[in-house]
Amino acid sequence: MGVLAIYLVVGAVAGVLAGLFGIGGGLVIVPMLVAVWTAQGVDNGVMMQLALGTSLASIVFTAVSSFLAHHRRGAVHWAVVRRIAVGILVGTYAGSFVAAVLPTRGLKLIFVVFLFFVTWQMLSGKRPKPSRQLPGLGGMSVAGLVIGLVSSLVGIGGGTLSVPFLVWHNVPLHRAIGTSAAIGFPIALAGSVGYIVHGLGVPGRPEWSLGFVSLPALVGIVLASVVTAPWGVRWAHALPVDRLRKIFALLLMVVGLRMLWSALGYG
Repeated sequence: MGVLAIYLVVGAVAGVLAGLFGIGGGLVIVPMLVAVWTAQGVDNGVMMQLALGTSLASIVFTAVSSFLAHHRRGAVHWAVVRRIAVGILVGTYAGSFVAAVLPTRGLKLIFVVFLFFVTWQMLSGKRPKPSRQLPGLGGMSVAGLVIGLVSSLVGIGGGTLSVPFLVWHNVPLHRAIGTSAAIGFPIALAGSVGYIVHGLGVPGRPEWSLGFVSLPALVGIVLASVVTAPWGVRWAHALPVDRLRKIFALLLMVVGLRMLWSALGYG
């Protein structure tokens, strides 16, 4: 199978799962790219950074269509987006700098911990109970800093963190999801810029890489995920999603255990 075809498959799978389960594609894209590049013999010293940077770059494109769709339904709380944006931009860019200097093993371990957190969240169905109002500009900036930093380190659009944060502060769920989609754009944009800047001139990167973003992978993932995400949305209304969500959570656990095994030097 050609290289572009492999990336199209990665994007297709990520798109379907994102539409079906409402998760960020980074949870799927990052481990799949790591598996593909391990088989291709990409330098282990830059592999994880490339996967994270490419994942965030792909989210730039998907986030735009997502938040515009939510905006048309009046589900984006733009005042919240404006108040959290500065913290998001600073945290995400800082995260890309941290990732650039961390060894691949450390990044894998961070990603594994996050995968296990998402697995627990999906299996338990736990959501924080709404109990308070949104904080002021300072509190929102700190929240944005944390959400951006973590999102950058694990290559996601931040919805796994921002939706519970907003719901916890009495934002209705549908508005929390729409607002999170809008927040995902500055996360992906700042993260992509950071991974590109910090990856320029780093040795060991494969051909056609712009910093820590693989352009062939980016093109294949974006083209396929844009097409297949609506399929996942349609299937979400026709299939028993709760049962599928648990199956997918178990799959994430297996992926996390496999990456943990690799990070510990056994694979």
